[in-house]
Formats: sequence, structure tokens, C-alpha cells
Amino acid sequence: MQAEDMEVPFINNLNDNGDRQRPKGKDVFKDQQKESESSMESPNLEFEYGDTDTLTAELSELYSYTEEPEFALNRDYFEEDFRTHSGGRRWTELTVDEQRAYVMRLLDALEVTDRDKRLKVARAILYLAQGVFDECDTEGDVLHWSRHNVFLLYDMGIFTALLELLSMEIDNNQACSSAVRKPAISLADSTELRVLLSIMYLMVETIRVQTEDDQPEWRAAREAFKTELGSPLYSGEPFALLLFTMVTKFCSMNAPHFPMKKVLLLLWKTLLFTMGGFQELQEMKVRSRERLNLPPLPEDSIKVVRAMRAASPPATAMELIEQQQQQKRGRRSRRPLVKQDSLDTYNERDPFKNDDARDEEDDPEDTDSGIEGEVDPLDRDVIIQPTPPPPPLKPPTERVNFPKGLPWAPKVREKDIEHFLETSRNKFIGFTLGNDTETLVGLPRPIHESVKTLKQHKYVSIAEVQIKREEELQQCPLTLGEEEVEETPAEILYVGMLPNLSQYVIALLKLLLAAAPTSKAKTDSINILADVLPEEMPITVLQSMKLGIDVNRHKEIIVKAISALLLLLLKHFKLNHIYQFEIVSQHLVFANCIPLILKFFNQNIMSYISAKNSICVLDFPHCVVHEMPELTAESLEAGDANQFCWRNLFSCINLLRILNKLTKWKHSRTMMLVVFKSAPILKRALKVKQAMMQLYVLKLLKIQTKYLGRQWRKSNMKTMSAIYQKVRHRLNDDWAYGNDIDARPWDFQAEECALRESIERFSSRRYDRNKNGDFTPVDNCLQSVLGQRVELPEDFHYSYEMWLEREVFSQPIQWEGLLQDPKP
Repeated sequence: MQAEDMEVPFINNLNDNGDRQRPKGKDVFKDQQKESESSMESPNLEFEYGDTDTLTAELSELYSYTEEPEFALNRDYFEEDFRTHSGGRRWTELTVDEQRAYVMRLLDALEVTDRDKRLKVARAILYLAQGVFDECDTEGDVLHWSRHNVFLLYDMGIFTALLELLSMEIDNNQACSSAVRKPAISLADSTELRVLLSIMYLMVETIRVQTEDDQPEWRAAREAFKTELGSPLYSGEPFALLLFTMVTKFCSMNAPHFPMKKVLLLLWKTLLFTMGGFQELQEMKVRSRERLNLPPLPEDSIKVVRAMRAASPPATAMELIEQQQQQKRGRRSRRPLVKQDSLDTYNERDPFKNDDARDEEDDPEDTDSGIEGEVDPLDRDVIIQPTPPPPPLKPPTERVNFPKGLPWAPKVREKDIEHFLETSRNKFIGFTLGNDTETLVGLPRPIHESVKTLKQHKYVSIAEVQIKREEELQQCPLTLGEEEVEETPAEILYVGMLPNLSQYVIALLKLLLAAAPTSKAKTDSINILADVLPEEMPITVLQSMKLGIDVNRHKEIIVKAISALLLLLLKHFKLNHIYQFEIVSQHLVFANCIPLILKFFNQNIMSYISAKNSICVLDFPHCVVHEMPELTAESLEAGDANQFCWRNLFSCINLLRILNKLTKWKHSRTMMLVVFKSAPILKRALKVKQAMMQLYVLKLLKIQTKYLGRQWRKSNMKTMSAIYQKVRHRLNDDWAYGNDIDARPWDFQAEECALRESIERFSSRRYDRNKNGDFTPVDNCLQSVLGQRVELPEDFHYSYEMWLEREVFSQPIQWEGLLQDPKP
């Protein structure tokens, strides 16, 4: 299937201002009041970003609440078989050798032809992987025995057997055609696939997580499993490619019964295990810079972000109205001027506090408030004193621990120094010296000092070195010879993904679109609820509420898996080779990933992050250890007591990071953010008081400021101050004034086309099987050419005489023509 046939539907429910259509009048006023109250009361979120949530949370998200009865089914099938071979003993009482012998019996039973018997054996293995919970008293015991059993199952070769069964189920055309014809698909249609994928997920996730008390043989098994998953050992391709195939097959409507949530979770954890998480990426980046003889990184970005403090969000329109009304009753007063050096005390002031009301975030383009005729938030005649902030949740002594000054060391590119010198030479000398950054003859002393300062903060990225090396290989293919490509897990995966890369990307975006909370149900959209809907639909209010929570939770987990998966691919491909990252980025951009992410954020983001779509008593392993209390409508509505939903905040940060990676240094894509009116959408996301999320929102706003106009910058000075304090500085980046030469609109299309040409040249040189065809030496020796053995088809020998008669003897040869001089 061509990429064009799978095109993601364009985002069509954004109005002319890039905002969702909202009712006018009193309803809008109430919405503004709710948002105002939530923003004033929103506390700091104690959220620590990482590769994944806790192991218990990651395991519980594998199962939907509709699958709860299957826990007992797994146990019953295991005990039915185990009772006949255990002599009345329990699994936890057997020796390791006895356990291995029993697992070997299960492995043999997996090869039977009877489908029902095979499913029973698979459920017994799943019960072992789940930690024989019927013999455990606490959740810790369940996790302990699950870990023990998973390493035992891997050692006995269960994963390879499961992989063969999974391939059989994927190629089961009868099940696929039956699912396509069914009007409604439920859990029953994917039973075998769900059992197999659950076992494999438990094995991958449990072995991936390293603990301090791991046995030496477990550590060796982890490395072996990691190498096995990342190598092309399964039919000549990595295991992840099989899962990608399942995703595309599902999105093309050829297999609507595939349990997509489990597939995506397993795919994400497989890539995380084989390629490494964010900490491993940082270490790989440090090693790569050492290998390329580049200076070390100025700081550890992970530690810097974790040390940041969240800022108070900008005031909403509702807050400004209340403040103006209070100001009209009292005496107008002006705020005293603040010294500029107060900006240097980074941890002493909040960037959003104690500023004028004219710094209100709503601008003339942000017209979704519906009350512009009543109050003009940009009125210069009234200076509004903001209401005092709520008392901090933490003791003020903690602020002392945060370092003073700006959090990031400034960076300068080689291109920036060249541009600065070119401008200076044109101004003072009248001619330029190309890329020469050393000759400063004829330039005044201050220019010398400026160049010295720029060179002190010069930063050469790995990507710049890779681009320069690629240009050399393109110019001198014979002199430099073949490039030695290291067979890293990322390289192996990229080579496998390359032929169908666009289909993989579009399929993931289709799933993200279907799972987004702002998406509307359409008849032609894919059904991602096949592995959550029961066979019999609920008939009581309580059952309906439980299913509603389960469906919302199901969608949130899919968004979490896809966002983490895409970010992981982008980061690893960028480190492996910049053009691998660029080709994935272009596929994402061409499939409307940018408006899709903006559509995702065009909602009440505080409500999404604080959503309580979970039922703690039904989460694994709690539900298999403790007595099940009676569920009521009140207990379902109450949800958990957490301040925020970890997976939703994790997803939001991942999507913001993806958007940053797609638009960084790409002016044409930055203009897409401007065209889709992303500024008001992103500013609403600043209401979330979490430092990392605010940082990536501010980065996206920073790259747009030069295109948004002077009026926008004047009316959003609080946001500009926050950008100054939290985002890394480029010393000669004119982001706050819009005088950058790169802001010329006629360069946008040319920039994207030039990038596309570079990507195609890279792919042709490095991955084209017929590469360097023009440079193959030609054999000019007649004897050597005639002496070469040519492979001929078998039937040619039988018709050799006929061929001679037709092609040689019957063709007239004009020998005189060979003696004539060729015409000039």
C-alpha cells in the first residue's frame, strides 16, 4: 500500500484562529471562570520524568479492566494441569530443577495441533509469568515470583516458541477475514493474540528492569535477551519489525481484531530495551563526542531539567476582569520600576509574577474568550495590580538549593560566527572572506572581543560532523572508499524499517489520532477498542461507568505508548545519523503530525492531566491478591487520590518534545506553528505547573516570536520573561526582536526541498544495493570479456540453433558500411 493511500485525515476542527469551536456567551464565561479557578489553585506537580513509570504501574496498564475474569481462568488451567504432576505440592515449594522439568513439559505441549489445548497451555504459562498469585499473600511476593518465573521461562526457550505461535496467528487469514466481516469486534476475537502478547510483554518488561539483587546468571540472561531482540535473528529482521507489521496490518483494516494496545506497549518496551532509554542515550552521546574528538557537553540536560522549578502560569482573561473590577473600586496605582539586575536572581522571583496587566497572555489572535467587546485586556490606561499568589506548598528554604543565574550554558554554532563576521566585514570593510572565521584584520576592537566571546561558547554538534562527513563522501566516493557503518541496534532497526518507513509512521499517527481525547468518532476511522469491549455490553449504570473509565484509560495508554515510541525513535536515529532522523521527521511532517499534536493540546489540558480514569482495586497485582470490595458509583467517580495522572503528563511532555524536534532550526515548520495559531494553544499549556513541560512549551513559543509580530511580543511580556529565564540562550539569536535574516518567507520551500535532496542522496549512497554503478570499472579486454561465463536459461540450450538462425544468419550485415567514414 502506498503512503498516499494511508494519508492521515487533515485536522479539520480547528477554526480560523487555530482554536476549537466553542459556544459563545454565558457558556464561554463559565468556562473561563472554571479555567481561572483551576489555574489559581493549581499546585506544583511533584512529577519526575523518566523512561517509564514504576514497574507495578507498567504491568497493570497491560490489562484492561474487562480482562479481569481471565486472571482466574489462567489460574484454573494451570492448576488443572499442575495438580497431576506436582504430587500435591505448590509451585513455590518445588526445587528449581523440578520447575524446569515442568516448564519443559509445557513447552512440548505448546506444539500440539489442537488450538484449544494450545491456548490452555499458553494460559498456564501466562499464570507463571504473572507470578502464581494464588500462592502469594502480598503484591511484593507476586512481583518476586513473577521475576523468578520469567527468567526461568526465558532460560527454557519459551520466548522463541511464543514467537513462532505469534507469527502463525498474524498469518491466520481465516481469523482476519472473519474479523473483517463481523459488525462488532470484542475481546473474544483476540484471545490467542492477547495471551501470547501478554506473556511476551511480561518477559520483556521484567527482564528489562534491572535490580540490585539480580543474580549473575540473570544479568547474563538480560544481555543475551537484549542482543537477541535487537538482532535480525527472527526471519532475518529484528523482533520490533514484526510488531510494526502488525500495526500497519491493523491500520489497513486487514486485521481489525489485533489487540493494538498490547502490540504498542510491547513495541515500545522492545525498543526501549534494545536501544536504551534517555540515560543510556546521554551516555552514548558522551562517548560519540569523545570518539569524534569534540569537547564534552557543557552540562547534563537531564539533571538541569530535574533541578528546575515550575513557574506560575500567566493570568487568564477571567482573572484580569476581576482585577480590573477591583481596581475600578479602589485607587489606581502604578507598580514601581524593577531593576534589570533582578532578572539575574533566577530562583528568587517567579517569571510570571509582579508584572503589569498589559502582559496578559491573550492577544488579538487569541479570540476564543468570546468577551472581547466587554473588556480590552491590552488597555494601556489601567495598570492592574495582580492578586497575591497562593502560599507555597513547600517551605521557602528549598529555594536556596537551586543554583543562581541562568540554568543553561549559552551555545553558538559555527554558522552563527560566520554570519556575524560576514555582517561585520560588509559594514566596516566592504567585502567578505567566505567561511574564514580567523582573519579579523580591519575590524574594530569590539568586534574582536565579540568574536572571542562567541568562540568561547562555540558548540559543535554530532549532527554537524555527520553532515560534513556525508558531503565529503558525496564529493569523493572513490578516494574515501566505503564507509564503515557500525551495526548498532538503531542501525539494524533503521535498515529494516526503511522500505516501509512511511507506512509505519502514518499507521502510528492514525492510532494517535484515534486515541486523542479531542478526536470525534467517525464511521471510517479505525476501531482501537477491539481489545477492551466485552462480548456483552453493560446493562447497568455501574457497568457502564466501569466500561467508560476502561475505554478512556485504554486510549490514554495508547497515547502514552505512541508518544514514547516516536520520541525514542527520533532521539536514537538522530544520534545514529542525522539524516536517519531527518527522513523520519519529514515523514511525520508530511503526515500532518504537527497539526495533530496541536489538536491534542487544544483541550483543557489541566483536566486531561488530572484525569482519574483508573480503578485502583482493579489494577494488577492488587486485584489478584486482595479481596475485591464492592464497587459503587461513588467509588468509581472518586478515583484515586493522586494529584495528577502520571501517564497523561508523561504523554504531554513526550508530544511537546516531538514537536520541538520536528521544528528545531526548521523555519518552514516553525511557520506551520504560526499558521495553525499554536501560540494561544501552547500558552494554555503553561497552566500546568511542571517545570519540564513548561520548558518545552516555552521553547516552542521562543522559535515563533520573531514571526508573531511586535504587538504579540508587547502583550506577552510575562511569557517572554519566562523564555529568557528558562530556555537556553544563543548569543546572537535575535528571537525577541524579529530581525533575523532567516525569517524571510521565500526561503521556506527551498529549505525543505534541499533537505529532501540531501536525504535522498544519503539513502542512495548508503542503502542502495546498486550504488556506485557509474563508478564500476569497465573491462576493455576482448579476450577477458569473451571468456566470461554467462548464465543462460535451461530452455536456451534446446533452441540454440533457432536463435542463431533468427538473430544471426537471417540478419543482413552491411560490411561496406563499416568501411565508410562516420558523418561529422
